[in-house]
Amino acid sequence: MKANCWYGKNDVRVEEVDDPKILNPRDAIVKITSSAICGSDLHLYNGFVPTMSKGDILGHEFMGEVVEVGSAVKNLKVGDRVVVPFPIACGNCFFCQKGLFSVCENSNPNAVLAEEMWGHSPAGIYGYSHLLGGYAGGQAQYARVPYADVNPIKIENGFTDEQVLFLSDIFPTGYMAAENCQIQGGDTVAVWGCGPVGQFAIKSAYLLGAERVIAIDRFPERLGMAREKGGAETLNYEDVNISEALEEMTGGRGPDSCIDAVGMEAHGHGAIYAYDRMKQAAMLESDRPIALREAIMSCRNGGTVSVPGVYGGFADKIPFGSVMNRSLTIKTGQTHVQRYLRPLLERIEKGEIDPSFVVTHRLPLEEAPRGYEIFKNKEDDCIKVVLKPWEE
Repeated sequence: MKANCWYGKNDVRVEEVDDPKILNPRDAIVKITSSAICGSDLHLYNGFVPTMSKGDILGHEFMGEVVEVGSAVKNLKVGDRVVVPFPIACGNCFFCQKGLFSVCENSNPNAVLAEEMWGHSPAGIYGYSHLLGGYAGGQAQYARVPYADVNPIKIENGFTDEQVLFLSDIFPTGYMAAENCQIQGGDTVAVWGCGPVGQFAIKSAYLLGAERVIAIDRFPERLGMAREKGGAETLNYEDVNISEALEEMTGGRGPDSCIDAVGMEAHGHGAIYAYDRMKQAAMLESDRPIALREAIMSCRNGGTVSVPGVYGGFADKIPFGSVMNRSLTIKTGQTHVQRYLRPLLERIEKGEIDPSFVVTHRLPLEEAPRGYEIFKNKEDDCIKVVLKPWEE
């Protein structure tokens, strides 16, 4: 089969590789009809995630048709159309039973690596380094889906791929980020980053009752989508001082909740940005927490800072004194996607949201390397790339 493989920083290649096989009775094989390039894939592409090996198959946002099932999989059959969540969960462990699927204690065969870095291991993730299991990803024509009896959701309602594909990751991720804010009617929510996750955080904040959403970015096409598709007020951080602008827009109090949908490769300006770039280049700091710092300092007293943006290791100069002294709550985590699949599919079915609004580019799998470059460099107003593995 064809698959998009990692070979180093800024180097991905579409190659012929072996087809996946059933390895466990709870496995299924899925013929992938749509996959996507995620913003967190760029952290791999840019060389910021350790334990990648040359030839690793990328991708964790995918869906398709079941073509084979293991003997223990009774809820799926050949021909079923499914969306596959990006975290791999066993469904039976202590954490899965609590709905904390992204920290499943059975799905990461390389847990010892994660324990050395983070203290405890989260779940395995498709196509996202050997630190998180070394699983082959979904930017390919086929994928092996472990624990297929508990993870995928069947799609039986005739929706297009693009209307349901993002149930695999970015829609639940944006929704969980907003849910973590514990939004009350009348709340103002500020969202740093208007990439795909930020767009869904904006939409989700309104779905959960926010009165105002203020979106922060520097790219006109992203800010435009946040206004036109999301209904947000927008700020360009290259034009205004964000902290001052948010104070003015909220009567000096600050937003009730702040969402950092940027993560470890945040951009900025001034001395602090130069400091972070220098420390990251010297490998003295793994993450650039520019958006996180700003979100913490901008949030109102007693408010919540929600962090769906990916952070990998160690970040410097976090204003934790502000968190403690101003009674802030920080909530974060890889998304427990399985918890949200059915409720969010129901919102799509009711017409409350059509997730396909975020797609700007559609490419055959063969053009995945170009898709990464377009997405990374924000060329051609690119916000979200969908890959079609069976199109020429």
